[in-house]
Amino acid sequence: MEANKKWLSIPMDTRKQLISNVFCSNCLDAVTIEDFIIVDHPSGVLLEGKCKDCGNKVARVVELEE
Repeated sequence: MEANKKWLSIPMDTRKQLISNVFCSNCLDAVTIEDFIIVDHPSGVLLEGKCKDCGNKVARVVELEE
């Protein structure tokens, strides 16, 4: 629940940019993450999901200042 609050504290346009800029080790490129969950992380939040293009597991840490 806390991770979701942190995620929602980020402006919507920034969240959209973060979602569409996740590195995929299979595609070797920045891709869009889909079907993701938001997990609490010591630096902020962690997005865990899959690559929109190939379905590979991807993740991104979003660092937040507290």
